[in-house]
Amino acid sequence: MGNGGEMDEAETKVGELLHEAGETHHRVFRIVDGADDDWATWYSEWLTTLSELPEVLGMRPVRSELTYMLVRLDKEYQGRGAAERWEDYYAREIVKHFSRSGAASASPTEPV
Repeated sequence: MGNGGEMDEAETKVGELLHEAGETHHRVFRIVDGADDDWATWYSEWLTTLSELPEVLGMRPVRSELTYMLVRLDKEYQGRGAAERWEDYYAREIVKHFSRSGAASASPTEPV
């Protein structure tokens, strides 16, 4: 899928983090069975501040940019009727996007 082993490893790890975010979100919002119209904001906050995503990507994504990407990817994924897991599709696109734009974003060591 990616450009060699390093890209594939990053995609796998990001996919695992997305899966973990999904499980965590569902637990947090269990009283409403995981329903949350603003889910993408919750995911992006968790991914950028409470997960290893910044280390995996080699930079800390801007939360609002990641939120936008998650919403866009959800619309694309739903529209495609893809056979692959959503986590895998999102991970591939997130790694691709942030590997191109990484130089313009903050480093993982900068405070949030």
